[in-house]
Amino acid sequence: MPRNASAPSAPARTAKDEPTRRQQLAAKTRERIFRIAIKEFADKGFSGARVEGIASRSKVNIRMIYHYFGGKEMLYVEVLEHVLAKLREAELAVELDEKTVDPATGILQLYDFTEGHFSAHPELLCLLSWENLNRARYLKRSKVIPAMSSPVLDKLRTLIERGEAAGELREGIDPLHMYVTLVSLAYFHKSNAYTLSRMFDTEMLAPAWQAAHKAQAHELVRAFLTGARVPELAAHF
Repeated sequence: MPRNASAPSAPARTAKDEPTRRQQLAAKTRERIFRIAIKEFADKGFSGARVEGIASRSKVNIRMIYHYFGGKEMLYVEVLEHVLAKLREAELAVELDEKTVDPATGILQLYDFTEGHFSAHPELLCLLSWENLNRARYLKRSKVIPAMSSPVLDKLRTLIERGEAAGELREGIDPLHMYVTLVSLAYFHKSNAYTLSRMFDTEMLAPAWQAAHKAQAHELVRAFLTGARVPELAAHF
């Protein structure tokens, strides 16, 4: 190629490459409906939420909800997929198997993340509570949610195996049992805080109480990970 020849330039963008104003408005409308739906389903559950209410708060015609989502049930399933995908996406960003972090600390980092995510996303707590009351009736209709969990367990399993091999963790820790334990410790005192606060006349959502409970959870998890196995429990695993 001659020295003064210029390199081929990238093809210029045309009007066809740009989203049309109608497409932009449609995307914004769909996003607005979706955000309102998350709050409605979190506040009222599937049975209590009404398509009419979602449409009214979104300032759209009811037909638009069916146009964009196919109906109430499909919208609800998409909401569940969205909030759980956000949780899984953020979980996978936690460097559980980072070589510079000891295994127990890495597992506690996963607990800290989960606890913080629940604090920042109370709608997730509500949606999970409603769906448990429904016995996962609508969660079962999602094909993508089960696949979201495997990578998290794989990372936790890697960390546990590394800790066991180095003698830093006790043997026989099951990744799924460990994950459920972490979520339980991060979930219950938040999802049931209103009732527990009234029962024990203690404001359990107060930052100081939440911080103290988090510190206790750290002690419990670290003691479990590094302590000796209880013979009576070993037979169950």
